[in-house]
Amino acid sequence: MPSWNEILLDVDSYIKNKFIQTLGEIGKLRDGRNVIFYASAFLQKQYTVPAYTLMLTMEDINGFMSMVHQMDCTKGLTLLLHTPGGEMRAVQPIVEYLHSKFDSMEAIVPTYAMSAGTVISLAADYIIMGKHSQLGPIDPQMFLPNGASVSADSVKKQFEKAIEEISKKKDRGTMLAWTPVITQIGPLYQEAENVLKYSSDIVKNYLMARMFRDEDNAETKAKKIAEFFKDVDKHLSHSRRIDKEVAKQVGVKIIDLESDQELQDAVLTAYHLISIIFERTTSTKILANHAGKMWIKTHISLPSAGKPR
Repeated sequence: MPSWNEILLDVDSYIKNKFIQTLGEIGKLRDGRNVIFYASAFLQKQYTVPAYTLMLTMEDINGFMSMVHQMDCTKGLTLLLHTPGGEMRAVQPIVEYLHSKFDSMEAIVPTYAMSAGTVISLAADYIIMGKHSQLGPIDPQMFLPNGASVSADSVKKQFEKAIEEISKKKDRGTMLAWTPVITQIGPLYQEAENVLKYSSDIVKNYLMARMFRDEDNAETKAKKIAEFFKDVDKHLSHSRRIDKEVAKQVGVKIIDLESDQELQDAVLTAYHLISIIFERTTSTKILANHAGKMWIKTHISLPSAGKPR
């Protein structure tokens, strides 16, 4: 008779094996493509580990290189993404590496690919999304000296508003009221302008390079989509849901996940299994491929005293 721990090990082994098996099934359903699943435990551990451990970061390129090693890249890539986003500077090395290895690349969004995850999705030839899937705005986030994360667009507009009011009223009270704001965000103004232009340009370039590479008016189509996704005034919140129907309306090439029942079942099975793995382990990020390779980042959970009640 097995012990309690032996049974748990058997359960964990079954979950991992089933997860890898399911990635293989997705590859077969996608004409023999290579499959990589990049996922973060941001839904399971958002209150128990530091936020940066759940974000897309520069270090993740190491995981992607590990996944691609020894792949037959001529078969193309199916990339599943589940991420809240992260550092915009991490996007470029990841996307350009994948573009250099795979001439054909599709993205699948099981549930969430927000912010920087949206940028990577838009760098694919097309995106497969379900009714429950969502992308998000790509307006870059910046860190203030106090550690707070804010929209680069907000930094820019707040500074401009301060200068406008001071110039208009020209009184000591107005100047004193705005001084803390100018002191805090003034040095970041130029950086905010630069990163806003960078995010828009990089998405436009990726769309032209892949999604619209063989089409007329590729630049016009790409610019329209890039401007839509970074339009803070339209979205109001960086966490705003952009579903597949809205994405289609602005010209993004979307394939409905529901159009292939077998694929939908396999994608959601893989998503559920990786969610269970996050719940049962200290893993915070996982990269896995159809061949059984896994690149895992872990973090010991902190007390969840800060969790809202």
